This record gives sequence, structure tokens and C-alpha cells, in this order.
Amino acid sequence: MISARAREDALLIWDYHQMGHVLRPCSVAIGLGSHDLGVADEAVRLYERGMAPLLVFTGATSPTTAARMPRGEAVHYRDRALELGVPDSSVLVEPRARNSGENIRFSKALLEDNGVDVSSVLLVSKPYEERRAYATARQLWPEVDVVSASAPMVFEDYLASIGDERLVIDMLVGALQRLLIYPDQGFMIRQEVPDIVMQAYERLRGDGFTSRIVPG
Repeated sequence: MISARAREDALLIWDYHQMGHVLRPCSVAIGLGSHDLGVADEAVRLYERGMAPLLVFTGATSPTTAARMPRGEAVHYRDRALELGVPDSSVLVEPRARNSGENIRFSKALLEDNGVDVSSVLLVSKPYEERRAYATARQLWPEVDVVSASAPMVFEDYLASIGDERLVIDMLVGALQRLLIYPDQGFMIRQEVPDIVMQAYERLRGDGFTSRIVPG
């Protein structure tokens, strides 16, 4: 069972992870691979709204996705987009990336190889990965404008959609830890974390929501 306090702390971190960017048309939309097929669905919705003329799906597999997406996250995302009516000519697949940094670097290289002129990028991720995606892209692809987006869901609805509350909270905590430690390693820009969010993060770590923590 997840305590009421843990849920409140998780909600604080959930809200912090979302950037609240105003959506606008970009050169390309990049769907960041994960266990959540809803990322592909949201990328398609944005494509249909005219927010990007081209979709890139990026991601290999991980221990979290190997069973659910055995052919790779990007490949399954592409299949979903085609199923929803996106033409094959509007989708590129980057199947090698195993972390957020590789998502950005490999997608950038793929677009360059295909002669796509990119001045702005619409990053589509899970709701609690918006800030991580933004911070990574600003560090590794600073010459483009970056807009972060995700499916517009409230926290409780997202928990219900995934069906594993502990996994989601573990990932919220893990995503915030990376925002704290990766700037020193050159993987992300540094961003201010409010004290109230840090306190919630420390309590959740103390309560054992640590399966997605980077060791060391």
C-alpha cells in the first residue's frame, strides 16, 4: 500500500517534472522510448494537430521494456503510429538509444543523415520525464529551440493507466535524482529544484522508493 504522505510527495515531484510549455509547431517531434506506449499516442496526436511534419521514435529495449516491447521501443512506437494512420513517410526510427542522452544524440544524427533541417524540436515523453528530456536536449543540442510535451493527464489517472503505483513513484524519484547528478557529468543543464520538492524526494527515498536510483 502507498501511504497518503507518499502520494502527496509523489504529486509534488510529478508537478515539478512537467515543464508547462506552450505547444507550438516545431521542425520535428521526437517520441522518447519507454515502457509507456502512450508516448507514441501523444506524438501522433500532436502530429495530427500540425505541431510537427515528421515523427522520430527513439529507443532500444531495457529491463523494463524487454518483455512488453521485444522488438525495441522505437519499433513498437512506429507500429503504433502507423496503426493510428500516420504515413510511413512521416516516421523515422532510431532503434539504438538506451538512455536520454543517446535518445537526443542519436536522433540528431539520424535527422542529419536524412537531410532534415531542424531549428526546433518537440520532445514527447512520459509526463514525469518532461524536465529531464528538456534538460538533456538543452545540454546536448543547444542550437535548437526545445519544447517539452506529454499526454495531458493528472497524476491519479496516470497511476491508473500504468497499473503499478510503486513503479511510477520509483521512476519519479529516479528522474529527479538524475536532474540532480547528471549536470555535473555533462549530460544535462542544471535546473533549480524547490526546497519543498527536495524534501519530498528525500522522504520518498527514505521510504524505499529507490528501484530506479542510479547507484554510486
